[in-house]
Amino acid sequence: MNKREMVRAYKEAARPMGVYRVHNTRTDRSLVARSVDLPASLNRERSQLRFAGHRNRELQADWNAMGPDAFVFEVLDTLTPPEDQPGYDPAADLEVLEAMWRERLDAFAPRGYTPRPAQRA
Repeated sequence: MNKREMVRAYKEAARPMGVYRVHNTRTDRSLVARSVDLPASLNRERSQLRFAGHRNRELQADWNAMGPDAFVFEVLDTLTPPEDQPGYDPAADLEVLEAMWRERLDAFAPRGYTPRPAQRA
């Protein structure tokens, strides 16, 4: 396989999707999020933290204070699209998975980096 074929095969390959977390192992706080491209999202999280440009200020402050050795980046769950649904949109399923993991890990402030959602009346 030549380089052009390898690039094409990479671009056409299905990217793993699911839920990931950035876990502060010293404070046990977590940022839990969903993605349709887990490797790209984890890479983006690392880069934003490394270059002090992360959107979550509390997470960035902890990263700056404790350094990268205090954090683990991990995939919590993956979602496999159903083969019998070619136009499958994973958005709703990813949202449910994300909510489940946030609850399971208690990833909401103050134990996590995500603000707790408002309670509905």
